[in-house]
Amino acid sequence: MTPEIILVIAVAICAVVLFTTEKLSVDVIAVVIMSILLVTRVITPDQGISGFSNKATITVAAMFIISAALFRTGAVSYLGKLTSKIFVRNYWLGLISIAVFVGFFSAFINNTPVVAIFIPILLGVAKDIKASPSKLLMPMSFASMFGGICTLIGTSTNILVSSIAEESGEPAFSMFEIAPIGLVLFVIGMVYMLTIGIRMIPDRRSEGDLIESFNLQEYITEVVLLENASSVGSMIKEAPIVRDIDLTIIEVIRGKQAFSVPSPEMVLEAGDVLRIRCDLEKLKQIMAREGVQLKPRFKWSDKDVQSEDTKLVEAVVALNSYFINKDLKELQFRENFGATVLALRHRGRLMRDKLSETKLDAGDALLLEVKTDRFNQLRQNPSFVIISEIEQEIFRKSKLIPALLIVFGVVLTATLGIFEIVVSSIIGAILLVLVGCIRMEEAYKAIEWRIVILLAGVLTLGVALETTGAARLMSSQLVQIVGPWGGPIALVSAFFLMTSLLTGVMSNNATAALLAPIAIATANSLEVNPRPFLIAVMVAASASFMTPVGYQTNTLIYGPGQYRFADFLKIGTPLNIIVWIAATILIPYFWPIELAAK
Repeated sequence: MTPEIILVIAVAICAVVLFTTEKLSVDVIAVVIMSILLVTRVITPDQGISGFSNKATITVAAMFIISAALFRTGAVSYLGKLTSKIFVRNYWLGLISIAVFVGFFSAFINNTPVVAIFIPILLGVAKDIKASPSKLLMPMSFASMFGGICTLIGTSTNILVSSIAEESGEPAFSMFEIAPIGLVLFVIGMVYMLTIGIRMIPDRRSEGDLIESFNLQEYITEVVLLENASSVGSMIKEAPIVRDIDLTIIEVIRGKQAFSVPSPEMVLEAGDVLRIRCDLEKLKQIMAREGVQLKPRFKWSDKDVQSEDTKLVEAVVALNSYFINKDLKELQFRENFGATVLALRHRGRLMRDKLSETKLDAGDALLLEVKTDRFNQLRQNPSFVIISEIEQEIFRKSKLIPALLIVFGVVLTATLGIFEIVVSSIIGAILLVLVGCIRMEEAYKAIEWRIVILLAGVLTLGVALETTGAARLMSSQLVQIVGPWGGPIALVSAFFLMTSLLTGVMSNNATAALLAPIAIATANSLEVNPRPFLIAVMVAASASFMTPVGYQTNTLIYGPGQYRFADFLKIGTPLNIIVWIAATILIPYFWPIELAAK
């Protein structure tokens, strides 16, 4: 074991810890990994920055643009509305249609925006058929994950593993090479979800409106400022009632005029009625203050809080939002967005106080009261995914046919081997811009740069594992431990299990970049074809159902479905075991473990 190998293994272990604990964002961790390897000269500068020009990185960036362009035409929204009509006729047929539609789209475009579009549609469906949305959102998320397994471009992980294989001297994966196992697992997974899984999903989210859903009926009240109130004459941000008790003022009613989402600079006057959000403890503090009179309380609903000037909106913190690890004070939320956060679902917990001090996380669901004239600014901000059924986005329906033809062309040319997937995706992205399916500024915004940086950084770790011999050393240890239990098939099964478990706690791309070089080294040490080992890593990286953080679509439904962490463990763990057993049987069947060609 050389010093270089020791260093690379130490960096790999640190990377796993950092990705798991989420102390830093994934892109920052990736850049730190790359920097350490460069500074210690484990890799050359050319190797260090090669990830940015890697085929996988470029292809993934282009696919983000292609996905966004297709969404701008309203194709997915149309199928979503069709699904809602099917649900009205038959509940089970509706569930099957969700699985089919979401799975199909996820096989060809980024599944995160597919799920983002279906969330508000399914929330509306659940209300119409008087069902719990939690029963619909988890099957949809799992269907998108299974759909992504079916093609090379279904997930960025598939593209990443194919690129690592190609750089190691193996042939790149073809467009539908993994479709056989993907389709079988899709059927197995959906049969499980529609027969066993759905009965295990608890009715987490109520059928009521947003105020009821966030259980805010008893947390909103009104107080009147009398002439002797200490807050009279003070700006809201400096008013004693706000500063001392840490209240959130939703609205100020002055005579016949109402000021919704009032500015922090607004000066309070005697006679003002303050509509506030507070708990029982704060209410007691208010009643103890001189010059403040409590108005009679009643049960609030959405229509009581909304007005011509404001809307109630449920929004989810996006997966690559700059809000992550920042609190509302730091973001100056009310000033920047013209919105008040009334409640927050954070990591499965419903919070209605101390909101300004809570560090936001991806998947957090926020109940917002937003000024109507600021709503479009909120909706267009990539840090949010609006999941309320308000105005439907304006789609470029006239561009639907050209967009579908271009996407079909990308898939066809890559499938027939006319162009490599990186060439097909770049040409497709350019054509979509030229035809007008997506504007250039929208294309820039569509690229999830944190994922691009993550891919570039973790590819560097893969290079270091291979060039230093660390991958060979780790693979030899694995062969000694697992090999006696069943030879190559047991090792394929072990790689699937390791990938699945690691993906449950850290980035699936980082997991694939870490294990793919070791999988290749293991196959080489056994002198067998690496394909089955790479398929195991590729499939398992997109088949982690046990946690809400294991895959981005699970994170996206975590808040809106009002799930708890334990819900994913209870429903996802049996599914993970079933898929693991099935993959252990299917991978050697579809890709026989043969001696490698000399």
